[in-house]
Amino acid sequence: MRLPVLLSLLFFLHGPLRATVLHTGHGQRYTSVSGAAKAAAPGDTILVHNGVYPGDQSLQGLRGAPRKWICILAEKRGGVTFEGGISAWKGSDVAYLRIEGMVFARQTGNGLNFDDGGTYASPAHHIVLRHCIFRDMAATGNNDLLKLSGADDLLIEDCIFLNGSPGGSGIDMVGCHNSLLRGCRFENMGANAVQMKGGSSHINIEACKFKNAGSRALNLGGSTGEAFFRPADAAWEAADLKVSGNVFIGSEVPVAFVGCIRSEVVNNTIYKPTRWVIRILQENRDTARFVKCRDNVFRNNIVCFDEQLRTVCSIGAGTAPESFIFSNNLWFHTGNNAWQGPQLPVKETGGLTGKDPLFAGPGKEDFSIDARSPAARAGFPSPYPPKDHAGNDFRGQRAIGAFETK
Repeated sequence: MRLPVLLSLLFFLHGPLRATVLHTGHGQRYTSVSGAAKAAAPGDTILVHNGVYPGDQSLQGLRGAPRKWICILAEKRGGVTFEGGISAWKGSDVAYLRIEGMVFARQTGNGLNFDDGGTYASPAHHIVLRHCIFRDMAATGNNDLLKLSGADDLLIEDCIFLNGSPGGSGIDMVGCHNSLLRGCRFENMGANAVQMKGGSSHINIEACKFKNAGSRALNLGGSTGEAFFRPADAAWEAADLKVSGNVFIGSEVPVAFVGCIRSEVVNNTIYKPTRWVIRILQENRDTARFVKCRDNVFRNNIVCFDEQLRTVCSIGAGTAPESFIFSNNLWFHTGNNAWQGPQLPVKETGGLTGKDPLFAGPGKEDFSIDARSPAARAGFPSPYPPKDHAGNDFRGQRAIGAFETK
C-alpha cells in the first residue's frame, strides 16, 4: 500500500461515530483505559474524562474495522494526562485505532509502545495519533517517547515531542511502512527525534519542526539486529523515505543517511546545526546482505550555519556517496562572506553559495521568505512536495527551502 491509498483509508474510512461511547476515568463506569479497551467493540469511542491517570495501561489486541475505527479521545485536548509507569500504554496487534488529545509524561521505558507481538506477518496497522503530547521521559537510556515496531499505515499529526531521554528517540520506528508524520514539533531530544530502521519504508515526514532535536534529528536508517527486520529479508535499513517542508533548528546533524536507499530530503530549511549538515553512514556492515547507503537525494534545501559547524558533509566507510544527487540547495555561512562553498561527494547542480536567504525573523523561528530572497523561484522544478511548511502550494518555479515566497 502506498501513501495515496493510506491517506484515503485514514481520512475517509474510519466512518462516523455511531456506536457506543465508553465513558472512562474518575467517577465513570470504566475507571481505566485498560478496562474500557477490554469492553470496546469496533466503532466504539473510549472517551477519557479530564484528569491525571497512571501509566501501564494495556490496549492488547484492541482492533477496530475498516469502517468502524475505535477512537480513544480526550474530553478536552490536553486535559487528560497519563503519567508514569514503564509505558503509558502498550498494545500488540492493534488496528484501526484513532487516538486524540492525550498527554503522556514521565514514563521509564517507552512513553507509548505499539508492536506486532513478534508476528511479523501481521503488523499493527491503521493507527492515527493526533494532537497528542509526549514529554519528559523519566529515563536516560535507549528509551523512546513513542516506540513502534512492526506497525504500518500510520498517521502521526500535529503532535508534540518534548524532552526525550538522552539515549532515546522521540519516535523510534523499526520495520514500519506506508506512513505519514505531519505537522509535529520535536524539541530537546536525545539520540534523535525520529529514527526509521529495520526494513522501514515508504514513510513521509512533512512540515514538522525540529529544535535541538538530538545528535541526529532524523536518522534515515540505523543499525538493527537481523532478528528484528520487517520484512525479514530486507537488504537495507530503510528505503523510499521522503523528508519535505520541515524546519531544523540546531542539532548536531539534522539529517543522517544511514544504510538507507532511494530517499529524498527536499525543500527543507536547516538553521545553525552544530557539527554537520548531513552524514552518509553505513553502520550495519554485513556486506553479503546489505546494500551500501546509496541513491539518495538532497535538493532544494536552505542551509544556514555559523562557525560552530565542523563540516557540511560527513562520509563514512562502506557507503556509495557518488550515487547521491545534490541540487539547487542554498548554502549560507552567516559569519564568513569569503566561504567558498560546501565540500560534497558529487558536483551539485543549480546550487547557490554565500547568499543570505533573508529570513523574515529567525530569532522568532520565522523562516519564511519573500520575493527579495535569492531562494525565490530558484528551486528544482520537482512536483514534490506540493505544499510548503505552512500549507501553501509551491509554485511551478518553486522556492528553495521549506517556505514558498509570500
